[in-house]
Amino acid sequence: MSKYEYGSEDDVGKVEEVSRVRKEILEEIRKIIVGQKSVIELLLISLLSSGHSLFVGVPGLAKTLLVSTLADILNLKFNRVQFTPDLMPSDITGSEVLENDVTTGNRFFKFIKGPIFCNILLADEINRSSPKTQAALLQAMQERKVTVGGETYRLEPPFLVFATQNPIEQEGTYPLPEAELDRFMFQIDVDYPSLNEEVEIARTTTGAYKPQLRKVLDGSKILEYQDLVHRVPVSEHVAAYAVKIARATRPNDSSTPESVNKCVSWGVGPRASQFLIMGSKARAILDGRFTPSTDDVRAIAPSILKHRIVLNFRAQAEGINPMDVIREIVDKIDATV
Repeated sequence: MSKYEYGSEDDVGKVEEVSRVRKEILEEIRKIIVGQKSVIELLLISLLSSGHSLFVGVPGLAKTLLVSTLADILNLKFNRVQFTPDLMPSDITGSEVLENDVTTGNRFFKFIKGPIFCNILLADEINRSSPKTQAALLQAMQERKVTVGGETYRLEPPFLVFATQNPIEQEGTYPLPEAELDRFMFQIDVDYPSLNEEVEIARTTTGAYKPQLRKVLDGSKILEYQDLVHRVPVSEHVAAYAVKIARATRPNDSSTPESVNKCVSWGVGPRASQFLIMGSKARAILDGRFTPSTDDVRAIAPSILKHRIVLNFRAQAEGINPMDVIREIVDKIDATV
């Protein structure tokens, strides 16, 4: 059996290695981040699935710190861009500048790379910049390429965009278009810490102790793990279950619950089905399992679907939100068929 075929001894060993490395990463993250177990789990699934993620939460919940800490632990190049109303696309992608060759006197254009040329890009408060600037990320997120001045430049893998968004501040913001939202694998909601967690945060961050982080992985190893996720087999009934959940969000589909027909204008596209399967495979190997189950699909479905479902005016008037629709879908779709 080829070493590139999943099921070989090499791949079995890699799954065990991923599960072991996950524990090491969590140990390092916990030196800095208190709590946020589900957020960190989705972040690691996103990493292994080569998927971008949108973090939504009020200021001060360590969204930026979590992403920068992960990049440090994984020994990846990390850049942060603060999105503001006056930010231009060239401030992200880079631009061409006119230079002069002192030896020949010839003038030429030279491309100066922007902060997007990294492994992990943190787009902080992404909804504070104009749609034109937000659009600068679209090609990079989908194709891992940047085109400037007619020239196309490849981004060095692994490349991931983690964006943050403040859900309570609406003045001076621009809603993310559906095409951009669809490129984010997850919308990860970051909630307030519990009382005990907040006490620990207040105590540890106001003291003199400064933890030292250990480098657990590097870019080449992450690429190996991402390739492994692609080779993980998924049973036909698990794949069918993921697709049925995605299709049930679309009005007038044969599997759609009546409440979806009444409340939803647009359901999710095929990319959501792909992410449901990729994410469930990544979740399985992070847990040391060799193939995903319907439980894996069910666990990640809300974070994949909620930013893709577009509700109609009736649903908004009645106070219905995407999570209400998703819960009903997941409850009604039979996982045994």
